[in-house]
Amino acid sequence: MAPLAEFLDRLKILPLYVFPQHGLSRLVAWAARRRRRSWKDLLISLFMRIYRVDMSSAREPDYHNFENFNAFFTRELRPGVRPVNDDPLIIVCPVDGGISRIGNIVDTDMIQAKGHAFTLSELLAGDKDLSECFRDGRFATLYLSPRDYHRIHMPADGRLLRMTCVPGRLFPVNRPSTRNIARLFARNERIINIFTTGYGMMAVVMVGALCVGSMDTVWAGTVTPPVPRTLRTWDYREDLISLKKGDELGRFNMGSSVILLFEAGSMEWLVELTNGSPVVMGQGLGRWI
Repeated sequence: MAPLAEFLDRLKILPLYVFPQHGLSRLVAWAARRRRRSWKDLLISLFMRIYRVDMSSAREPDYHNFENFNAFFTRELRPGVRPVNDDPLIIVCPVDGGISRIGNIVDTDMIQAKGHAFTLSELLAGDKDLSECFRDGRFATLYLSPRDYHRIHMPADGRLLRMTCVPGRLFPVNRPSTRNIARLFARNERIINIFTTGYGMMAVVMVGALCVGSMDTVWAGTVTPPVPRTLRTWDYREDLISLKKGDELGRFNMGSSVILLFEAGSMEWLVELTNGSPVVMGQGLGRWI
């Protein structure tokens, strides 16, 4: 990256450290849920124009029919437009978006961007047992742009063990931010979902960002923003909540990133996928071994 471009990137993110991140996100959440037709249609039409949103794959292609902006943003897809790879050994992509980083966890370190790394312990809110579980395993960070489909689906069959809500900052998760804000994914608000599979443990971490009004899971509804703003954990081992590959897991009410974690020796990433690869929900991402 050219020195001038790198300098400009750093300049852009400086205000974020003092910006009222949660206040702005609450304001966006309020605006996104207003049902006044003139207001919500204006927001949606402007958003579609700016981000060139393709509605051809949506279950409801006419934006006028959404009750508010948030309903448009979390819109469903038409049945069949995202076929889920049915090979039982294939792990599928849980979202539409792009691969920010994909690879191996080195001891407990994961790469965020060139020059920046974070640890399992930082990401998993200091949980030593979970950090040991995923030591030397595999990880992938998937970025959802504003124009993408914003529901999250299961990468593989799994049974839910627990969910942890971690309060934190709401830095943007775009490229300039990941290149310049150290340990960004371990600092932002996030939901850590832990599953057991037939091949080992799997984590699906939903990372919040600036203007993400809230994050939902299908079993708990709206989980963030947390009230009060303290770390909370729900134990689901006795609830027998099982989800199949491709089932909806949750959604972002506005966009962000998902981080997948797998145990060492349980799976491998498909060789054709690299940092920067575009992906869609249901396509092959990895393979159980």
